[in-house]
Amino acid sequence: MEITRLFDILEHYEKTFKPKEDVLAGKENKKWVKYSIKEIREAVDNISYGLMKLGIQKGDKIATISPNRPEWNMIDHAILQIGAVHVPVYPTISESDYRYILEHSEVKYIFVSGKELYRKIKHIVPDIKNVKGLYTFKHIDEIPHLQELIDLGRENADRETLEQSKKEVQPDDVATIIYTSGTTGYPKGVMLSHTNILSNVMNLHHIFPVDETCRAVSYLPLCHVYERTNIYVLMYLGVSIYYAENMGTIADNIREVKPHVLTTVPRLLEKVYDKIMAKGRTLKGVARQLFFYAVKLGEKYEYDGNSWWLRAQLKFVDGIIFSKWREALGGNMRAVVSGGAALQPRLARIFNAAGIPLIEGYGMTETSPVIAVNTFKKGERKIGTVGPPLKNVQVKISDEGEILVKGPNVMKGYFKAPEMTAETIVDGWLHTGDVGVIDKDGMLKITGRVKEIFKTSMGKYISPALIENRFKESPFIEEIMVVGENQKFAAALIVPDFEYLKNYCQIKDIKYSSNEEIIRNPEIIKRFKKEIAHYNSFFGDTEKIKKFELLDHQWSIETGEITANLKLKRKFIQEKYRDKINAIYNIVEKQTA
Repeated sequence: MEITRLFDILEHYEKTFKPKEDVLAGKENKKWVKYSIKEIREAVDNISYGLMKLGIQKGDKIATISPNRPEWNMIDHAILQIGAVHVPVYPTISESDYRYILEHSEVKYIFVSGKELYRKIKHIVPDIKNVKGLYTFKHIDEIPHLQELIDLGRENADRETLEQSKKEVQPDDVATIIYTSGTTGYPKGVMLSHTNILSNVMNLHHIFPVDETCRAVSYLPLCHVYERTNIYVLMYLGVSIYYAENMGTIADNIREVKPHVLTTVPRLLEKVYDKIMAKGRTLKGVARQLFFYAVKLGEKYEYDGNSWWLRAQLKFVDGIIFSKWREALGGNMRAVVSGGAALQPRLARIFNAAGIPLIEGYGMTETSPVIAVNTFKKGERKIGTVGPPLKNVQVKISDEGEILVKGPNVMKGYFKAPEMTAETIVDGWLHTGDVGVIDKDGMLKITGRVKEIFKTSMGKYISPALIENRFKESPFIEEIMVVGENQKFAAALIVPDFEYLKNYCQIKDIKYSSNEEIIRNPEIIKRFKKEIAHYNSFFGDTEKIKKFELLDHQWSIETGEITANLKLKRKFIQEKYRDKINAIYNIVEKQTA
């Protein structure tokens, strides 16, 4: 069958694949609750009937505020098949952003997961005139539950009207408005059509080496188009989707489910790698030597063109070392796809050397999201790049080095912001704001952000993202932000990996009572100076970090330094730590006066 609207994927699934109990699965009370395609389609239709009974019409907006769970997908398809517009909202944003999004998008109904999220918006909702009602996934006294809407729909089932509504939904209709978290100011509402997202789905599914017998674990937020599009792809392929309970249970959920595919961001891979390395450091004698010998071999790995000698050595250590890494990820992993931020090339090398197929892609909300991605096919992958552009996407580099994109995946525009849309899409080309190059093999390499690149007082340009990504290879560094605009040299604010640092203190018998005491310890400062010196060796003199400041607490979405899709809020950080940044340069000025 032809798939022209996102909800067509459900019918495709039912007609193409054998029935199974775990099309979607989520955990409730420590048990996996599984749904067959029949159960999903019945729930989707009843939710649609219920929404129609409430008066929802084509073009109306409906919001969801929830962590990943099967009900999210059911509501998504129910909204889409009656021509309404799904407005997914991050569960972790600020109260002011909630208010802005719910008002700006003109949502009529809101679905929230449970008490915690309901408490965050309950005093906001009465002030928003367009909101007519709210439903929850978990039972809360005196608040309507999703089951009530399903029951309402079942009692008012009207197949003929629903089928007519589905026919009236056009491929170019807006399917969703996704508010990007933004690094400054209010979020922007990105309007994506069915065609936008499906153009990605139909040009990505061949990349995944999986089929209907396979399982996926999903933990990235469905409210972000990256994971949402991945889920549509996996459903198109018939893959069973298990939603992780939360960030803290991912490792346990992976061991339970034994997935064949995982979509992720680099931060999780960095955490997995750090834990593996920490375990390796506890080994003794020959076992320790073999472990680090294997890691060193992995650092030499390329997707294609490895020498016979490297392959032979990797085969030797595989059963002893790398097989245990694969077991930690369930033992079945066929594909790990990383996106959302730059992946350290070292991680790509080592994970692939360990038999964990890892590739990196690139995109943005405004492009539904994928622009380019490595594949598992020879000639379509290269470590250190984000791969070739999708076959239906055109990419060119402007005279200023900015990546420009044209294709069916490019958004319809920003909601209620025609001027901003016109600034972003010029003559059909979307300006990504990213700087990059296309190499001789047609691979796209991201080198920074247009607005993040700055010039020192010496007239030298610096791309902080490139430097930061290299320094984050250090097990001592959790987060880092490079500063130095209009200054004589580059400096950095560094958030240590306190878990690793505390283990280091234990080994070195360094006493401490708090994070603040650790980062003020002369031995720790000396160790960080050594670490900085090592990673500085990869850069030219103007890019080297000459001074740094250690911070005593982690950056997070809640404390404002990181956006909901895990990017640094640079302006916020610069303002929050203005005194520390000024102190770095003031101290230097006094010393050189």
